[in-house]
Amino acid sequence: MDAEDRIALFLDYENLALGVRDHHGGRAFDFRPIADALAERGRVVVRRAYADWSYFDEDRRMLTRSHVELIEIPQRMGATRKNAADIKMAVDAVELAFERDYLSTFVICTGDSDFTPLVYKLRELNKRVIGVGVERSTSALLPPACDEFLYYDRLEGVEVPTTTGRRGRPGRATAPEAAQPPEPEPQPVAEEPARDVDTLAVLVAQTVAGLQGGTSGEVTASGLKRTLLRKDPTFSESDYGFRTFGELLRYLAEHNVVELAEGPAKGDPEVSLPERGDPEAAFALLRSVVADLAGGGAVALSGLKDQLRRARPDFSEKKLGYRSFLQFCKAAATGGVVDLRWSPDADDYLLTPRS
Repeated sequence: MDAEDRIALFLDYENLALGVRDHHGGRAFDFRPIADALAERGRVVVRRAYADWSYFDEDRRMLTRSHVELIEIPQRMGATRKNAADIKMAVDAVELAFERDYLSTFVICTGDSDFTPLVYKLRELNKRVIGVGVERSTSALLPPACDEFLYYDRLEGVEVPTTTGRRGRPGRATAPEAAQPPEPEPQPVAEEPARDVDTLAVLVAQTVAGLQGGTSGEVTASGLKRTLLRKDPTFSESDYGFRTFGELLRYLAEHNVVELAEGPAKGDPEVSLPERGDPEAAFALLRSVVADLAGGGAVALSGLKDQLRRARPDFSEKKLGYRSFLQFCKAAATGGVVDLRWSPDADDYLLTPRS
């Protein structure tokens, strides 16, 4: 019990409900996917939703069944009513942060950028902050401020409408668009994951390399996931077709992007970069390619990696533990294999082979 995160949940209900209604074809907001996602992250001990509930009579019943405390914000005029709800929610969150030391995580369910200062303040108070919002109605300022951000549309159990969702809106320009997505869908869905996973593999390899270079201890799967979330609070392995982060790591290990070993705790393996490459052979390859291309002159760094891959298709500096091709070339220069210098005229690094 003591190891569990205690979570306080705050819902800017009008923002969420209207966001779902506007962008999900008129469907009603469903609290259950959020509750399920948070149950995987800890024990929710505070659940509060803020709105003028005279506008959301059906929703009140659904939230009450889920043990959410409904905070009534009486109707006023326009923005005044909205600001009253925002202020009340922010004050309550900060008050709980000071009064309830056992609360370790605050979940702010809104897409409104007005709550960004609240997120910063909670993080200053050493609280972990998770944001939840509807993707198309969430301000671009809010997700980067959070420790983690969950898009409601991507949560398990949320049905994002395609054709039927758009039928609720009077047809004009949206009806033709609704007819097209179902047909091209099969093609991209087959190809996009491969491209996405390739990009993800580079991100994971770079992150592991950075953690290995910046810490003396081992890199664990849990530490790697936390770092990826710091880089991109919206990161989720499910966006790449993986059910768990462990499944993603096993996939990358099978494709020689990372290596997994037994970690300090069960279910939390150590993650490292493969140590299969031969640096001396790679440096020799670099010198040979630079010598062939130079012809007595110098070779620009840009495009040089492609030339190495033509000579050896399986070449990858990351297999040797380098975070970038430039870092690999700098190591080769330090080892006396090539000369590397910056050229203002070429606006690029130039390499020449050493004799």
